[in-house]
Amino acid sequence: MKVIIIEDEERTANELKNMLLGIDGDIQVEVILGSVAAALAWFEQNPMPELIFSDIELGDGLSFEVFKKISIEVPVIFCTAFDEYAIRAFESNGIDYLLKPIDEYMLQKSVEKYLRFKEHLLSGGERAVNMERVIQQMESPYKQTLLVNYREKIIPVKLAEVGLIYSSEGTVSLYLQDNRSFIVSYTLEQLELLLDPYQFFRANRQFIVNRDFIDDVESYFNRKLVIFSKVKSPEKIIVSRIKAQLFLKWLER
Repeated sequence: MKVIIIEDEERTANELKNMLLGIDGDIQVEVILGSVAAALAWFEQNPMPELIFSDIELGDGLSFEVFKKISIEVPVIFCTAFDEYAIRAFESNGIDYLLKPIDEYMLQKSVEKYLRFKEHLLSGGERAVNMERVIQQMESPYKQTLLVNYREKIIPVKLAEVGLIYSSEGTVSLYLQDNRSFIVSYTLEQLELLLDPYQFFRANRQFIVNRDFIDDVESYFNRKLVIFSKVKSPEKIIVSRIKAQLFLKWLER
C-alpha cells in the first residue's frame, strides 16, 4: 500500500513513518512532504497514492490549500491537534483522523479501518465533493447551520438563508428568506460569537442582520439609519448614531 505523509515537523513525520512500517510491512511510504508548496509540486508530477496522512497547519499555510487545488481521489487521514468539535466533520465524510501526539494503537485502528472498508469507499468524484464540504467546515470557525426545535422535530437551518435574527422579551427568532421563522435557544450575544462578522452585523439590541438580505438603507432622524430588509421584519430596524458609520463601513466591505 503506497502512502504519502504531509507533515512539516520532521520528527513527527519520521515517527509516523516508522509506526506505519511497524504496523504493516506492505506499507510503502513514498515521500514525506513538509510544505504546501512541496505537496503541490509532488502531486503535479506523480500519481495518487492509496492513502494520505496529512497535518493541517504547515509552515507555509494550511494543507487545505493542497486539497483545494488538486482533485482528491484517495482517502485522507488527518493527524492534527485540531479540536474534537471541528474534527467531527471528517467522521461524517468517511475520512478518519488522529489526534497528536499520535498513538500507535489508534494509528493501527485507522489503517485497519481503511483496509476493511476501502472497497466500499466513495468514488473519487464523490469524495472530492465531500472533501470540499469538509474543508469549508474546518476552515471556518463560524457556524454555518443552527439546529432548531419545531413541533417535536429538530430542523437544521442554514445561516445563509437567515435574513434577520430578532430578540424580543427574551425570545430570539431566526427570520428566513421564505418567510418562515424559528425560535432558537441562543441569546444575541452568544450568536454574535458564532456568526461570521463579515456576513452578520449587530444592528442594535434587538437585531442581527445578514448583508445578503439588506435591500437598502435610509437616513433616519438624529443621524441614525434605518435598514430595509428583503425579509419581512417584525419591526423597524434602526441603527444608532454611534453605530451608523461602523455599519456603513461593514456594508461596504
